Amino acid sequence: MNDEREEAEPVADRRSPVGTPVIRGNPSLAGEHAERARQFDPEDPESLALAADTVHRFAENTGGADSVYVLEGAAACAALVRGEGSYKAAAERAGGEATVAFIRKWARVHDLPRSIRRHVAMGDIAPTAAKHIARVAGEERFLLAWAALDNDLTVREVRAAASAINDGTPVERALQAHGVRPGELSLSLPAANYRELRRRASLEGVEPDEVIAEALKTYLEGKPPLPPQ
Repeated sequence: MNDEREEAEPVADRRSPVGTPVIRGNPSLAGEHAERARQFDPEDPESLALAADTVHRFAENTGGADSVYVLEGAAACAALVRGEGSYKAAAERAGGEATVAFIRKWARVHDLPRSIRRHVAMGDIAPTAAKHIARVAGEERFLLAWAALDNDLTVREVRAAASAINDGTPVERALQAHGVRPGELSLSLPAANYRELRRRASLEGVEPDEVIAEALKTYLEGKPPLPPQ
């Protein structure tokens, strides 16, 4: 997507709250950075000014930055868009290297579900890969994120898969082009569980993954719904 296309879509489409830095403020995820995690309130003038300054500096210094710093920059982008009302106004407020395209891409990263952002904060998913995962909408973004996580996909591979999905290629086919079979996962089980899994699968005449899938389905059905994000 080029800058001309980005300029043609200047309206802020962000709907999820900016709020407290849930991921960046969690010591188990962000370590010592959690104590310095900043919250950006798009309705507070001083906080919005801080967001604009953060975006300005973030746009000039994304190379080599750690994951938590990038998530803070993404949060600032999202808050600035919310506060200013459009990507174009946010870019004008931040100035410098902060273009409409830049702010839009990183605001999308802040909009990623919490389950994905956790792995960005921990460094399991590179921020540059998260930027491409965020281009994909709906359930497909989860499959792309978990594929990147479980198969060590490069940023280039994630970008190519995201582009293919957005061009209409089914997510399964887009990932198979990079040697990934969605749903395939290597597990390590305690010896006793492994022994019983194999015994039960053999007696029932099914593969072990069928037993695991059925057990997981029962387990998840008994759990309360997860909160949004």
